[in-house]
Amino acid sequence: MRLEGRVALVTGGASGIGAATARRLAAEGARVAIGDVDDEGARDVAAELDGLGLALDVRDSRSARQAVERIEGELGAIEILVNNAGTDRFAFFVNTDPDLWEHVLSVNLYGVLVVTHAVLPGMQERRSGAIVNVSSEAGRVGSQGSSIYSAAKAGVIGFTEAIARESARFRVRANAVAPGPIETPLLNAAPEILGELGERLKQGMINATALGRSGSPEEVAAAIAFLASDDASYITGQTLGVSGGLSMW
Repeated sequence: MRLEGRVALVTGGASGIGAATARRLAAEGARVAIGDVDDEGARDVAAELDGLGLALDVRDSRSARQAVERIEGELGAIEILVNNAGTDRFAFFVNTDPDLWEHVLSVNLYGVLVVTHAVLPGMQERRSGAIVNVSSEAGRVGSQGSSIYSAAKAGVIGFTEAIARESARFRVRANAVAPGPIETPLLNAAPEILGELGERLKQGMINATALGRSGSPEEVAAAIAFLASDDASYITGQTLGVSGGLSMW
């Protein structure tokens, strides 16, 4: 198994892409810790995997440090970090306000900075590690009704490239995945929030893919597992689209 015995932390792992990723990493042999504000959900997924589920608010540096300390005390040094936690509040930009901006940016971008800052020094000291950040095709092409989310996910891509350059000399790799329309609670929230308009936006994203369908969380998890493994040992600073060909660059 590609990840035999390695310790992985997956943020936002109680559902969706995060839960699928936790299951895939465990199937590849990793010992998986799942951090989520939904700590009960995190523990439920972890129980399937003989892993560790715990409360983690990615917006809070103290919460992140405490989570990392507990994981490393119980499972060992974190060798794989998957920054997956994310959220959106679908609205056209003119209908948003600073409270929405702060909420979406704090989880999707600031949260990646917070957790990486808690984990990366140990990886650099040990001269080993792999980080996979979950961005979005919205961060590369923009998404109607998700302007702040698009901005945050673009920031994740830029941050990934920067830390890949900074960490290469420590033999720590950093990459990102950019999912397109994936059947998750987040995608399906658009119709719930915006009604018929949200349904049209969702279908429009699906229609924009070359494959003409939405993806599954498991398909994203497979790409994340690859980037976390030694099969990707010569890959860093890249963003891999997992979007059915929504964008091709």
